[in-house]
Amino acid sequence: MNPAVLEGFLSATAPEALAALAAGALIGLIAGMLPGVTISSGIIIVLPLTFVMGPHVAISLLLGIYSGGMTGGSFSAILLNIPGTPSASATGLDGHQMARKGEAGLALGTAIFSSFFGGMFSLLCLYLIAPQLAAVALKFQAVDLFSLIFFGLTIIASFAVQSVVKGILSGLIGLILVTVGQDPLMGTARYTFGEVNLLQGVHFLTALIGLFAIPQLADGIAESLKGTGKGNALSRFGSIYPRWKHYREMIIPTLIGSVVGTFIGILPGTGGPIAAFLSYDYAQKASRHPEKFGTGCIEGVAAPESANNAVCGGALIPMMTLGIPGDPVTAILIGALLVHGLAPGPMLFVERADFAYTIIFSFFWSNIFTLAIALLGVRLLVKVLDAPKAVLIPAIAVLCAIGSFALRNSFFDTYVMFAFGLLGLMMRWLGMPVVPLILALVLGRPLEENLRVALTASKGDVSTFFTSPISLGFLLLSAVSIAWPFVQQWRRRGSPA
Repeated sequence: MNPAVLEGFLSATAPEALAALAAGALIGLIAGMLPGVTISSGIIIVLPLTFVMGPHVAISLLLGIYSGGMTGGSFSAILLNIPGTPSASATGLDGHQMARKGEAGLALGTAIFSSFFGGMFSLLCLYLIAPQLAAVALKFQAVDLFSLIFFGLTIIASFAVQSVVKGILSGLIGLILVTVGQDPLMGTARYTFGEVNLLQGVHFLTALIGLFAIPQLADGIAESLKGTGKGNALSRFGSIYPRWKHYREMIIPTLIGSVVGTFIGILPGTGGPIAAFLSYDYAQKASRHPEKFGTGCIEGVAAPESANNAVCGGALIPMMTLGIPGDPVTAILIGALLVHGLAPGPMLFVERADFAYTIIFSFFWSNIFTLAIALLGVRLLVKVLDAPKAVLIPAIAVLCAIGSFALRNSFFDTYVMFAFGLLGLMMRWLGMPVVPLILALVLGRPLEENLRVALTASKGDVSTFFTSPISLGFLLLSAVSIAWPFVQQWRRRGSPA
C-alpha cells in the first residue's frame, strides 16, 4: 500500500478526527434542515473554531457538515415542503406527497439511504480519479493554468445564475476586489488609499461571512417581526426503514442519481440543484411507471437525494486536483485549507499526499456518521424545525463577529465583514447573485498570478495563450461557456424581429 494512503487513513480515523466528524455531521443535519440556514452558513458559523484545530481535525469537521447538510435538507422538504437547501427542492416533489399520505417515515428513510449510497459512489470516483487528474495537471504551465482558471470562472458565472449579465457583473466586482492590497509580483500597494490594514487585501473568509451570513440574519429578523420564524414539524411519521420491495424500487433511480450527481459535481459551478432535477427527470424517463412521479413515489425521492450527496464527492475532485471550487461550499473549504497553509491543487498530491488522502478518507467517514446519526436521531432532529429563529439570530450574529475578528485579530476585518454584508443585501435587492462574486474572490488571485507569469515569460506576447494546445482548448471552452447562456436566453425569447 502507498505510505501516503496509509498515513491519510490513520489521520482520518484518529479519535479527535472522528469526534469532529460526528459533531460536523450533526451540525450539518441541523443546518441543512433549517430553512434559510444553508450549508454554507453552517460551515461559516463553526469556521472560526477550526483555526485552533489541526488540519486533519478541521477538514473532518467541515466535511461532516458538508455531507450532513446535504442529507438534512431533505427533512424539511419532506415534512414541511420547504427545502432546507436548494438541492432538496426536487426531493419535496414526491417526498412531501408521501408525507401527506402518511408515509413520512418511509420518505425520510429513502432519502437517508439514497444519500448514503450517492456519497459512497462519489467517494469511489474521488479515490480513483483525483490522483490521476492531479498527475495530469502537474504538466500544466502558467499559460495553461491561466486558461483553466479562466474557464472555471466563466462556467461558474454562466451556470450559477438566471441572469447572465448580472452574474458576469457580480464576477467582475469580485475580480476588482481581489486587486486591493499588494501586487502579487512587485509587492507595491494597490487601491489601499493609505489604509495599512488593506495592504494584506480583503480576506476571503471575511467577505464570505458578510456576504452569506448578514443577508440570512436580515431574513431571520424580518421573519421574526412577521411572526413566521417558527416551523411546524411532524413528530409522528412511522418507521423510517424501507422494506426489501422498497429497496428494489430504489436501485435504478439511486444509480442514476449517483452517476449524474458525480458528473455534475465535477463540473465547476453547476452544483446540487441542477444534478437533483436532472436525476429526477432521467429517473422518471427510465421508470416503468413515470405517471407516479409527483404523486408520492419512492423513485422520485431516491434519485434527487442520491444526486445531492454524489455532488459532494464530485465537487471535491476539481477542488483537490485543480484548486477550482466545484460549488460555494468547496470554495469555503479552500479558504479554510489556506488558513492552515495548505493550497489545494495538483501540488497537494506531491507535497502533502498524506493530507490529500486524509480528505478522501474523511469524506468516507462523513458519509458513515451522517447515515448513523440520521437514522438514530431523526425523530429528535426534526424537532429542531420548531425552534424560533429569534433564539438563533443573536447567537449567529455574535459568532460571525467573533469569527471575522479571529482571522487576523483585527477589528478592521469585522468592519469589512459588515461592509460585505451590506454589499450582499444590496446585491440581493438588485437581483444579483453572490456566488460568482465569491468564486471570483477565490480564483482571482491565481488568475492574475498566472497571467502575469505567462506574459513575463513570453515578454508580453499574448499569442502564447493560443499556441499552447491545452490553453487554446480551455479558451475555446470558455468562449462556449460564456456564449451558451446568451444563446439559451435568445432561444427562450424567440427570434428577434
